[in-house]
Amino acid sequence: MKFRIWLICGLLFCQGVRASGLADPFSTEEMTSASPCSFTDRGTSPLALADVVERALCNNPQTRAAWANAKAQAAQVGIAKSAYLPTLSASANSSENRNSSILSRLQGAGNSAYSQTSTTFSLSYLLYDFGARRAALDSAKDTLIALNATRDATIQSVFLSALNAYYQLFSSRASVDSALESEKSSLEAFNAAESRYRIGTATLADVLQAKTAYVQAALNRITSQGNEKTAEGVLANAMGMDANHELVILPPVSAPGEHFENNVDRLIMEAKASRPDLKAAQAQVEAAKANVHAAEASGMPTITLSAGRSFTHSSIYDPYRSNSLGVNVNFPIFTGFNTTYQIRQAEAKVEATGADVDKIVQQLSLDVWKAYYALITATETLKSTQTLFDSATQSEKVALGRYKAGVGTIVDLLTAESALASARQQRVQATYNWQIDKASLAQAVGRLNEIPKKVE
Repeated sequence: MKFRIWLICGLLFCQGVRASGLADPFSTEEMTSASPCSFTDRGTSPLALADVVERALCNNPQTRAAWANAKAQAAQVGIAKSAYLPTLSASANSSENRNSSILSRLQGAGNSAYSQTSTTFSLSYLLYDFGARRAALDSAKDTLIALNATRDATIQSVFLSALNAYYQLFSSRASVDSALESEKSSLEAFNAAESRYRIGTATLADVLQAKTAYVQAALNRITSQGNEKTAEGVLANAMGMDANHELVILPPVSAPGEHFENNVDRLIMEAKASRPDLKAAQAQVEAAKANVHAAEASGMPTITLSAGRSFTHSSIYDPYRSNSLGVNVNFPIFTGFNTTYQIRQAEAKVEATGADVDKIVQQLSLDVWKAYYALITATETLKSTQTLFDSATQSEKVALGRYKAGVGTIVDLLTAESALASARQQRVQATYNWQIDKASLAQAVGRLNEIPKKVE
């Protein structure tokens, strides 16, 4: 009965600890940021770029895994901190004993029976361990910093993927519009050729060439429409939805411009201070150094305070209790060179993580350099394609007018229309490439962490 009472009391104590808010006494959950899932389902309402990115961050398994890993490491910090507190344990035992022998049965004495119940409380408190606990805690904290930074890098990567998919969708839609315009122009040229052929001012060859160009324009439009559907599926997938999920997406709210940092040296310096993957690698170096200290401390003595109190009740003798208090010193004299190789392993990991930092620093500067000049090129391309489009538009109008007036050739007209179709497509691609290149530069620098309306 007493054993059951102690068991029930222990269970009630554990439940009381959790209900009283001590489930996270070291506040480890505050060491990680909130989950990236923060959007509210708006049903079939149109989605702006901000909504697209929020859903991508929430639904993408990479961001969820990165956040969960950081949360798990925060709990590891709590485990390391728990080593600074004493441990208290209780045990209870209840038994019913029955003894019998052949002699006692011959003498008619029967069997002897007795019951015994014992309860023990023990306390253990590590007083000193030459820095092993501190090294373990430092390693856990530095690893948490690394995982938090890795989570930020993952978020930026998913962020950029969502932006790419978003702008590619509108690029493909603009390509469809461009293809429709080209098809319309080709149809007008075909009709003009047929009209001149009917009145005898053009040859059948003119009609056939114009028809060929018209059919080719129609094929280009069909291809563009297929690419648009593909882009819709890619965007839905980036948002964590099935590719056939119907989406209503709002277009970008800002047009391309030239407003960006134009000092590449400053951008590289900013990237060295902001890139989350570099922060993660640097934190891993510190964690590796702490593990070296932990390995060194594992070969040192530990001093532990221990205390105990027990109560024993028996049906055949008087109850008694015992108390104990002592200090234990444990000195690992020889461990088969285990400590030696643990230290060597930890030191090698410091060297390896240091090399990872150097590798990221080198790659970082290259990423910023390439992204910066890609954006410079995109900016100049955008200007040139606008000029090209204006020129091609005027050229096509002149060629069409000359052909209808009977002073121009079908070759001149089809050449002008082909140049205009190409100029339209280049202008569309340049417009959205500029948006994507700007976002890529922001990620390379490490500042792709603002809401999309501010990134545009």
